[in-house]
Amino acid sequence: MSRIGRAPIAVPAGVKVEVKPGNRVTVTGSKGTLTRTFPARFVISTQDDGTLVVSRPDDSNQMRALHGLSRTLLANMVLGVQNGFTKSLEINGVGYRVAKVGDHLVFQVGYSHPVQVNPPEGISFTVEGTNRVHVAGIDKQLVGQVAANIRFIRKPEPYKGKGIRYAGEKIRRKAGKAGKVGGKKK
Repeated sequence: MSRIGRAPIAVPAGVKVEVKPGNRVTVTGSKGTLTRTFPARFVISTQDDGTLVVSRPDDSNQMRALHGLSRTLLANMVLGVQNGFTKSLEINGVGYRVAKVGDHLVFQVGYSHPVQVNPPEGISFTVEGTNRVHVAGIDKQLVGQVAANIRFIRKPEPYKGKGIRYAGEKIRRKAGKAGKVGGKKK
């Protein structure tokens, strides 16, 4: 059995989990509601002590691969509707900055034009100063994808470290050009 897959998911007070036919699971909490359809052969059951258990029907390779994934996705849904998820990004570079205009972000990152990012449904942006952005929402996958799309606008380069990077991300730096060593001029 998968160690991750067989671990029970604690459902805190204030979070309601509803399993509908076809393994369509709806999780409702103080921050919002998330819905996801899981593979039909998995059994998602509620225990008496307020926990959820995901069990697989057999030990085929496909079911074993999806067991831990399904349990983790369900656990992230429960955490998301209770606490939410946040990704932070930092902007480094001379003249590089970000501003929040209305609900969208406007980046100045070395292009001839400003780059505008609109938040998808369920995502909110907060800007700290002119060089920090926080992406927040209840869906972990969506928060990570929006943060990755923002980072892709100007990925950090390895020579000076300029660009947009995740908070705490280490950029492997390269040495610049070395001067010409030895050799004679003709």
